[in-house]
Amino acid sequence: MENTEQAPEPISKVFLVLNAVIVLLIAFMAFVIYSAMHLPAQTKETLSGKSVSPVAFNNLDLQAKSVYVFDVVEKKVIFKKNEFAQFPLASLTKMMMALTATDLFPANSHVTIKKEFLQEEGDTGLLVDESWKLKDLLDFSLVVSSNDGARSVASVVGAMDLKTDNYDMGRKDFIEKMNDEARTLGLKQTYFVNESGLDEGETSGGYGSALDVGKLMEYILKNKPQLLEATKYENLTIDSINAEHTVKNTNIDIGNIPGLIASKTGYTDLAGGNLAIAFDASIGRPIIVVVLGSTIDGRFDDISKLVQASLAYIAE
Repeated sequence: MENTEQAPEPISKVFLVLNAVIVLLIAFMAFVIYSAMHLPAQTKETLSGKSVSPVAFNNLDLQAKSVYVFDVVEKKVIFKKNEFAQFPLASLTKMMMALTATDLFPANSHVTIKKEFLQEEGDTGLLVDESWKLKDLLDFSLVVSSNDGARSVASVVGAMDLKTDNYDMGRKDFIEKMNDEARTLGLKQTYFVNESGLDEGETSGGYGSALDVGKLMEYILKNKPQLLEATKYENLTIDSINAEHTVKNTNIDIGNIPGLIASKTGYTDLAGGNLAIAFDASIGRPIIVVVLGSTIDGRFDDISKLVQASLAYIAE
């Protein structure tokens, strides 16, 4: 019977195969090492699971619990701290109030101040039966952070949109539309209880993350820049149809922020000190800076440090 077993291959062939495998392994390892050494810094940070900030932001002593700094042109987050965490927004809520109002009605629409709208915390000088153009009342409400103004806008615009005389119903629907807008913009940590951000007992008037606030401000600046234009001024005269109002910005540090484009403050007992700004770090290079959960004075110090760090980062 014929023997069908094959004879073993020569030993020399086995060594050749092994040597080829070893050479391939060495080449592959060299490629991996070379690629790792030449990865972009941002990719290295992602692979390591760490967030490495630019040198300019090292060792910043900040009081805020949450921070977000975004380079709009480069579409790059240049500093962050707890940016996804949800915090009370306080009057940063009014940016969404203004955006929602202008989505529903033209800027030259009229809003009349009713007595029942003037029951919110803080008297900012609005008058009963005073009539305003919507754009002017929004400028007023954002600059001086008027809770009465926000209540008036939500009630009247909401009622007009529903074609009803019931201002309470209009206000309720308006707040729901603010929440609809937040969902449309993909603001996953954001929702609103009222139009002003005022605390309601143990509940804040609005909640969101520093990242969401930054996205909201970026959207407004790209799509409706005129909405926040008045907020870059320290003092303004804003006229209603019936009266003249001289107003002072609630951001007391405006004069120390170079190239300021937009600004919105927020403070309540639950929120602490909040502040969101956008400024030009160089010509046509807007940077958005958001701090949440600081203190009433600390928010301005935090923003100042982050602005200076951003300028140093751009100069690097």
